Amino acid sequence: MKKKGIAVALALSIMVPTLPPAQASTKGVKIESISFSGSKAPTKVEEMSQPFTTAKVIVKYTDGTTKTFPLTYKQLFKTTDTFKMSNGETFSAGTPMDYYGDPITDKSVDGKPVHYVSDAPDANSLLRPMKDGSLYLVSHYEYDSLDNAGNPAWRRVPASMTLTKLQQNRKSGELKVSTVDKIDFSTVNGLWVPCNGSLTPWNTHLGSEEYEPDARSFEFDTPDKLSESTAHLKDFAKLYFDDENKANPYYYGFIPEVFVSSDGMTRVVKHYSTGRRSNEMMIVMPDERTAYFGDDGEYTMLFMYVADKPRDLSTGTLYAAKFTQTSAENGGAGNLEWIKLGHATDKEIKRIIDKGITFSDIFEVSDVPEEGFIPVKQYSGQKANYGKVEYLKLKPGMEKAAAFLETRRYAAMLGATSEFNKMEGLAVNAKDKKLYVAISEIGKGMEKNDQDPTDHIQLPKVKAGAVYELSLKPGQKNTDGQPMNSGYVADSMKALLVGEDLAQPDAYGNKANVNKIAGPDNLSFSEDYRTLFIGEDSSQHINNFVWAYNVETKQLSRILSVPAGAEATGLQAVDNRNGFSYVMSNFQHPGDELDNFAPTAVNMEDVKKAVDATYGINQAGAVGYIHGLPNIQKLQEELKKQKKKK
Repeated sequence: MKKKGIAVALALSIMVPTLPPAQASTKGVKIESISFSGSKAPTKVEEMSQPFTTAKVIVKYTDGTTKTFPLTYKQLFKTTDTFKMSNGETFSAGTPMDYYGDPITDKSVDGKPVHYVSDAPDANSLLRPMKDGSLYLVSHYEYDSLDNAGNPAWRRVPASMTLTKLQQNRKSGELKVSTVDKIDFSTVNGLWVPCNGSLTPWNTHLGSEEYEPDARSFEFDTPDKLSESTAHLKDFAKLYFDDENKANPYYYGFIPEVFVSSDGMTRVVKHYSTGRRSNEMMIVMPDERTAYFGDDGEYTMLFMYVADKPRDLSTGTLYAAKFTQTSAENGGAGNLEWIKLGHATDKEIKRIIDKGITFSDIFEVSDVPEEGFIPVKQYSGQKANYGKVEYLKLKPGMEKAAAFLETRRYAAMLGATSEFNKMEGLAVNAKDKKLYVAISEIGKGMEKNDQDPTDHIQLPKVKAGAVYELSLKPGQKNTDGQPMNSGYVADSMKALLVGEDLAQPDAYGNKANVNKIAGPDNLSFSEDYRTLFIGEDSSQHINNFVWAYNVETKQLSRILSVPAGAEATGLQAVDNRNGFSYVMSNFQHPGDELDNFAPTAVNMEDVKKAVDATYGINQAGAVGYIHGLPNIQKLQEELKKQKKKK
């Protein structure tokens, strides 16, 4: 994930159909509809350089009256804000920790050591309240954009998560920080590029490890010629373990699960049986067994995992999707089939890793077509291999290692579709049994390309991307004709919302229509509001937006813009926390890549200066939320009280 508003006011109303009587009040006045009055796009320097919204929620009742709830953005903290941690030391929220529990030091400027501080807060999970009502927030810090000398630090520096204990105003619902502490990843060899995440039905946090290191390059690189992937991994090991010899690509690319107890203690487990890929995120379906993954990068894939038991992700079966295109119109559509990759436990796969397995233990390779070798094209975690066809042959008895350690390569060998591009966030609509998947850019592998080994996807390029809707059904069989033990198997996908590229940038430098999505990334669904929330990561909008799309009325409304050059992250629709509703929303790397925009309606240097004055260009991100959304349950309770009084 990485990165990004015309003087036209957007005031789209999302009219929610009349709520069922059981959800409103049984007699008398009822809630007729709930709508969002959308925010205008920022047009002034001060609006473009900070979180900005003029959005409102409007509740209409059957007696013709309405209530209006203005929305505001509340910043909890910047990544550079300092807190006293449980080890007694005080340092920034965004500072990563090493294996020994010490802050990792940036020594890029001689004689001026400082702690690294991430400018890239990503996923949030506002946990359901503990028994005493306490609220905890798990947050990701995806990477550091720059070190102290101004050099790129992305992927080189170990990443981190924090656990924030929040104080909640029981009258207004406003949240304040009580404590912030680092989550310890030393039992799982550290944390690699945690991008998006999700909250499980059983109230644990599922993190991610994106852009997994390439094991093939790591094994065959020479000391005098290291690939980008290998160099990053060695730097990571040096900073985390203080020993680059502990670098192992098979330590990373998995899903960590964070357990939080009522007293704020945390425990981390990495799930090796869910497979290894460029994990944008993992999301669990309402059956508490079936899960899907975002696989970010170029030439990536759609995967499904079905756990043996509910609420236990340590053992299960992994599948990869084959996409058969049925339409190229409006973002495209197709049917899905599922190829079984294998069944495993976390312990089995960890045992294989701990024995020191290498890429060449799993595959024979060829750089040219050769009998017995299968051509595959997939994202390997480094730019040098983008678009490169590999010829692979599986070594005898290595099916399980291939399925769970080289998941994408093995799936492509078995015929799964490896042409998705920038597959990002996911969200589930439980009532309608729909899964939503964000594709930030329809391009590259998703375009027609006769040089691709399969070319399953052949769509017109849309740089502004799309959100797809997948239908989930029971009773499905895999490509071998075996039943899949899940009632949430996706059998088709179609574009739901598609961005619109502009032939020429507008006056604010936007390269895509500001009244439509561009670079959809984070997704989250509110069952109460029947609304899909969408956060942008776009180089097409100078200010990235957060949108609300009602899946019943099909209306789209902008509800927030983040500072120019920043990416909207940490999106989580929270329907009820002690009687209050929120949309968690962070932003990362403000001011980044603004040189790619050439606005005429504002002075770009003024925008940069304003961003820099508050956050610093690529220096600090922020963790926060959208405040003011009415809680549906409370509105219904108010109606009941009014009825009793009458």
